[in-house]
Amino acid sequence: MAQTLVYKILEPHIVEGEPKPGSPIGIRIDQTLTQDATGTTAFLLLEAMGIPHVRTEVSVSYVDHNTAQFGPENANDHLYLQTIAAKVGAYFSRPGNGICHQVHLERFGRPGRTLLGADSHTPTGGGIGMIAIGAGGLDVAVAMGGGPFHIACPKVIGVELRGQLKPWVTAKDIILRLLSVLSTRGNVGCMVEYFGPGVSSLPVPARATITNMGAELGVTCSVFPSDEATRQFLIAQGRGDQYVPLAADPGCRYDTIVKTLDPHADAATIANIERYCLSPSGKPARAVPTEGGRVRIEIGLVVLDLDELEPLAALTPSPDHIVSVAEHAGKKVNQVLIGSCTNSSYQDLMRCAAVLAGRTVHPDVELGIAPGSRQVLMMLADNGALAQMVRAGARILESACGPCIGQGFSPADHTISLRTFNRNFAGRSGTVGDCVYLVSPETAVAAALTGKITDPRTLPEACGIAYPDVAPPASFTIDDGMLSPPPPPAAARAVEIIHGPTIVKPPSGEPLADPLEGLVLIHAGDKITTDHIMPAGSLLKFRSNVPEYAKHVFQCFNKPGEPTFAQRALTAKAAGQAGFIVAGDSYGQGSSREHAALCPMYLGVRAVIAKAIERICQANLVNFGIWPLTFADPGDYDRVALGDVLRIEAVAAAVASATHVTVRNVTKGFDFSCTVLLSARQRPILAAGGLLPYTRNHAT
Repeated sequence: MAQTLVYKILEPHIVEGEPKPGSPIGIRIDQTLTQDATGTTAFLLLEAMGIPHVRTEVSVSYVDHNTAQFGPENANDHLYLQTIAAKVGAYFSRPGNGICHQVHLERFGRPGRTLLGADSHTPTGGGIGMIAIGAGGLDVAVAMGGGPFHIACPKVIGVELRGQLKPWVTAKDIILRLLSVLSTRGNVGCMVEYFGPGVSSLPVPARATITNMGAELGVTCSVFPSDEATRQFLIAQGRGDQYVPLAADPGCRYDTIVKTLDPHADAATIANIERYCLSPSGKPARAVPTEGGRVRIEIGLVVLDLDELEPLAALTPSPDHIVSVAEHAGKKVNQVLIGSCTNSSYQDLMRCAAVLAGRTVHPDVELGIAPGSRQVLMMLADNGALAQMVRAGARILESACGPCIGQGFSPADHTISLRTFNRNFAGRSGTVGDCVYLVSPETAVAAALTGKITDPRTLPEACGIAYPDVAPPASFTIDDGMLSPPPPPAAARAVEIIHGPTIVKPPSGEPLADPLEGLVLIHAGDKITTDHIMPAGSLLKFRSNVPEYAKHVFQCFNKPGEPTFAQRALTAKAAGQAGFIVAGDSYGQGSSREHAALCPMYLGVRAVIAKAIERICQANLVNFGIWPLTFADPGDYDRVALGDVLRIEAVAAAVASATHVTVRNVTKGFDFSCTVLLSARQRPILAAGGLLPYTRNHAT
């Protein structure tokens, strides 16, 4: 039977379950990565589980998020990560070596392997033909210890690429177009597979841009074939012996994806689905009215003609709020940032340098450029491109995540910031009410020169700038001097793990009370991201100190003069009352940071009830003993309010086997039904109070 590429890679790695869409499976993990914002917790949990040595082919601890050191917290974390990596046999990528996804693609990514990372943009590895999945740190710790990673066996969304990109149109525009079609919602439990004649024209870094930002679709991961472009990339990285050809079998069938949408709110998405998608029968996909005034669309295949694409942008507050750059041309721009794990490759920055050569950044624009890795930075320095950027007026930032996670470069009030990043959630930049456009490096550098949003296709005529066609290098500069390999076993045993005073042992979950009665601590809306739940920016330095970091849960919703979310939660906890979070659609979008579950758990939150919960967030909630539930009738969301007392009877029985549970609104005197979002494996984990106590109990 003809197989998709996804299943060709997955099936040899399945150690539990059957390869049928929707069935629970456990997969063997070949490689893991962590970064410092999630890695400290992951390694602390690894210690708590008593695992003395990693059992993967490769595990890497990267430092790329909190590289600025204001106070001792970040440096303490770095020292801990360096010593624990040596102790347990992991590589350690030192601060300044680069962003984890960029470096991992360069130095470790291998076609056909599985990669699990404690960062939501781990799917970047799909650009080199890996099944690369983002997860919470506790799941990564289990994988480092040799345990399988559990997911629902995926449906596979086929995306056929035809034609070839025209000058000034980029891989970023491909993924932005796909986001305009599939949106950020309704894709949980799916993987995206790219195929077709257009694939061969895309080098590995361009493919990695697409799979990186595929995380915003809400899919588990995305994957490209391993072909001649992959082979050339590996040869250029000095790893040609790791190449294996991988592609879907001719005639393989992709799964049908069903979208149910509001025709008013989702009019643009419906129009794009009908334009770019085929139905399972091969005809153009069409919206069919359903009861309740919504429409249903069956998608059998997404088809993108690359030669018809134009420069696109995503406008605040969501990566799927896609607009044409040409339609917004002329708007004044005050800030341009080029970098992040999405667009900081050698080819990306070489094109920017060529556009800037001999020119000066517009006087009203601040331009920041962050190379994705030390390798890229050294190559730009050696060939003179870095000097061209500096002469033009660019500010060169560290090879790290930086502004992408709110670490500096917050824009001024009421100004436009163009960024080559992957997320533009409201306030993520560090400025409340920000206006952030996510764009390609070509669109970004055009704005840096002109001081306004500019379709880069106009640069040849308007500014006399020819398109800089930068070929992939035949060889990359290879210097792993800031990548510390694991020491020999004898040396590892002698390593002392340094736990600084700002590193606090993470709390463990507890079994749910039965019955479970609690207070609705917040009634939140749709698309609540992990940035809303646990702010990053300057507060990220508290990630290794849960009691301190927990003070800032849902900080963005706190109102002056009123108790904070944390204060309300702790007051309820002191009174013996559990906490409930009520939210709308797509709760837990964005980062994989498990603190979005760990910190609420510390505050006494025991259940989240939402219209829908995203995959990584759902897994993290269970891992830390919080019950994820969804409204059986989404209309009940509006019947529950902040301050209501909710009660659930027969909790143990429901967790053990129920598909639905009745929730009593004690305050208002009515019942409503919720769907129990638990796999067979997750039920005993939640019953134990989370994965850590479950693992301890299971071990004994």
